[in-house]
Amino acid sequence: MCSSTRNRQRRNAAYGAFLALVIGFLSISCCIAQSPPTSSVAWDGPTSGPTKQSGKKIIFIAQDLRNGGISAAFRNFGLAASVLGWQVRLTDGIGDRKTIHTQFEEALRAHPDGIVLGGFQIDPDFEDLGAIAKQSKIILVGWHAASDPGPTPDLFANIATPSLEVAKMVANYVIQNSKGNVGVVLINDSRFSVANAKTRYMQDVFDKCKRCRVLSVEDIPISDASNQIPITVPRLNQTYGKTWTHTLAINDVYFDEMNFPLTAIDRADIQNVSAGDGSNKALSRIKSGKSQQVATVAEPLGVQGWQLADELNRAFAGQAPSGYVSKPILVTTQLLKQLNGADIDSNIPYQGAYTAIWKPKTSAK
Repeated sequence: MCSSTRNRQRRNAAYGAFLALVIGFLSISCCIAQSPPTSSVAWDGPTSGPTKQSGKKIIFIAQDLRNGGISAAFRNFGLAASVLGWQVRLTDGIGDRKTIHTQFEEALRAHPDGIVLGGFQIDPDFEDLGAIAKQSKIILVGWHAASDPGPTPDLFANIATPSLEVAKMVANYVIQNSKGNVGVVLINDSRFSVANAKTRYMQDVFDKCKRCRVLSVEDIPISDASNQIPITVPRLNQTYGKTWTHTLAINDVYFDEMNFPLTAIDRADIQNVSAGDGSNKALSRIKSGKSQQVATVAEPLGVQGWQLADELNRAFAGQAPSGYVSKPILVTTQLLKQLNGADIDSNIPYQGAYTAIWKPKTSAK
C-alpha cells in the first residue's frame, strides 16, 4: 500500500472519529438548540420562510478547522441541521488548496443536496468545480466565501458581516482609544477576498486620520502564522521602533503567536486588535488581560451557522435568499465580563426565530 493511500486512510479515520464526536454532541444539544437563552436584543433577521425541507444531505468543506471562526460556524450549522433533520458530513482542508480541491471534487461525486464552502471562495482554482455544482443542481452556500455577504454568481448566499462595517469598527476603535500619533501594522492574508477587503477598508479609515499612519501591510497566510509571526515581530520593531503603536489583523490567529515575541523585545506598549471572527482563544485572552490583544470585532457565529442552514432550506424550497446580513460585534474586556461566560451572540434570539420558521406551531383542533 502506498504512503499516500495510507495517509488518506488515516485522515478518513480521523474525520470519522471527529464526526462521531460531533454527531454525539449534536444529539445531546438538539433540544438545547431549540431552547434559546433569554434575549435582550430584538431579532432583526427573517421571520418568515419555508418550513423545513427534511432528509437533505449536506457536505461542509472547511478551509481549515484550526480557524476558530470556521469551526464555530460549523458547530452552529450542525445544531441547526439537526433541527431540520439533515445529514451533515464535514471535511477539513487543513489550509491546503490541493487538499480542498480534492475534497470539493469528492463532494461533487457524492452528489449531496448542498455544499457549504467554509472559509474559501470560488476563485480560478475552483471555477470548474463551481460550474459542475451548478450543472448538477447542487446548492452552494458559503461562510466567508466572497468579499461581501449575499448572493454571488456561484453561491446561493454568502454569509458574513459587511467587510466595510468590520473594518470601520476596528479602525475607529483604535483611533478613539488612543492618544497622540498612531502607527499601524496591518496583517492580511491575500488569498482571501474578504481579508483583502477588510485590509483595504482599514487603510482607508487610517488615511483620513491626520495623526495616523499605516506603517506596513504584512501578507502572512493564516495557516503559517506560527512560523512567520515570531520572525516578523522583531523585524518590524527594528524597522519602525516606537512609531509602531498598534497591530491590526484580519484574524485572531496571528495574535495567538504574538504575545511572546512582543515580550521578548520589551514592547508591552503595542496594542493588538483583530478584525477577525472572535476565536475562543482571543476571547479568553481579552477577558483575562494576559495578552496585548485588547479587542476583536467578532462575527456572531451562532447566528451565521443557523443562517447557513436557513439559506439552504430556502434554496431547497425553491425560494429566494433571505437577504439578511448579520452585524459584527465589538468585543472588549468590559463586554466579556458583562456576558459572564455566555456566547457573544447569546442575547440574540436567532434559534427561536429560525425554529419558528422551520417548524411553525399548528393550532389545536
